[in-house]
Amino acid sequence: MVCIAAFIILALVGVFIAIISIFKPKVGKAYLKMLKKSWGCLWKKVRLQKCETGFKDDVKNTLLSKVIIRHPKWVKPLSVIIEIISIIIVAVVIWAILTAIKSLLALWALGSCNVTTPSACSLGSEICSIDESEPTNVFEATGRWFTEWGEIFEAIPDKFRSYNAEDYDFGYVSVNTGTSADRPTAIDIFDPGCSVCMVSYRKQKESGFFEKYDTHLVPFAIQDTDGNYKFKNSEIIVRYMFAVEQLRSGLAVEILDHIFTEKNEDGISYQNLFNEDYSREDAVEQIEKWIMESGFDEDGLNTIRKIANYPETTDKMNANRNIVENELHVKGIPTMVYDGKKHTGLYEAK
Repeated sequence: MVCIAAFIILALVGVFIAIISIFKPKVGKAYLKMLKKSWGCLWKKVRLQKCETGFKDDVKNTLLSKVIIRHPKWVKPLSVIIEIISIIIVAVVIWAILTAIKSLLALWALGSCNVTTPSACSLGSEICSIDESEPTNVFEATGRWFTEWGEIFEAIPDKFRSYNAEDYDFGYVSVNTGTSADRPTAIDIFDPGCSVCMVSYRKQKESGFFEKYDTHLVPFAIQDTDGNYKFKNSEIIVRYMFAVEQLRSGLAVEILDHIFTEKNEDGISYQNLFNEDYSREDAVEQIEKWIMESGFDEDGLNTIRKIANYPETTDKMNANRNIVENELHVKGIPTMVYDGKKHTGLYEAK
């Protein structure tokens, strides 16, 4: 391990040695000689051959030369410490290389270099991430590291397949834009509290996306593995959207338009109000106000309240979550399925 650790350290300091050798050529020559020896030792290790003990001894003797003269009894324990440090250096480098490979594979397969917390990856698409709860101990963290590899390999085949929006049995609400028989189907998964989803929705409306595709809007309240919602009022909005859709097609999209495109009398976006200011009771009051303004009476509103709290509505939300996370392997939204492909992140009109 000393040979391998020495090569790693020499490789890392190579840039600094190159600069120093401009002024002190002897240093550069000595460095190259040592680097060649360490590489020869490493190459033998790779081929499962025995490494030359001479190089290992050279390294130790260089490090312990002064100790041998002053404190000869320290040589043996320090030699053991050098071996241990060498093992740690090699282990850390191997871990770093594997982590780098894992991050690149995750970015390619899942759209984020961080499988557990996609929002922590600055290289991914602009999304509202579906994060997992953080490990609480070393054993959970180790298990998560291996689990992430499994998620990556499970998602890799998705990069080579085509997607048919009609294959997924989502609970959804419809965008009423006329006859849909002659239009291809598109799925649009969003969270009412997600600012990226809001911008994406506006771009879709402006570009005529909803006229081109028979769009199935899938309201989805992001949760972590502990069941906590990313945006505090998304869950109740989703429930009411599913409830009103059963009684009047198109009303759910009207509610979404209020949240994504309108502001209150003080000029504050309704999405910000639902995310930051409204309690659950305030959120329900505002949604029900819009429902009443659309023409429902008190009896109709009571029916909507019951439907919103039905177990069937909860089952629909859980079924959607299963499709999103386990079938489509989505790590962030908005996510759309159209033209045979899965598109994650902010919609951009072509």
